[in-house]
Amino acid sequence: MLEKDREKASAAKDGKREKFVELAENRTVNAIKAIRIIGKLGNKNAYQFDESDVQKIVKALNKEIDALKARCLRAVEKSL
Repeated sequence: MLEKDREKASAAKDGKREKFVELAENRTVNAIKAIRIIGKLGNKNAYQFDESDVQKIVKALNKEIDALKARCLRAVEKSL
């Protein structure tokens, strides 16, 4: 009886892991594409901007990266 419960728990963990990997890969690819599209704003022939505009964009992106790191690290620490 306990063996079956362990097998079910293991299968559930495997499914969660697979789902995480699938979503993480897709979302990372999408995030990279979005960043590359933002990078296209660096075309001075098409757009007018200055260094402060660039700093605002980079600051906003870094803020979200920092929040992502903090959230994921908290989740890892909780699971230990």
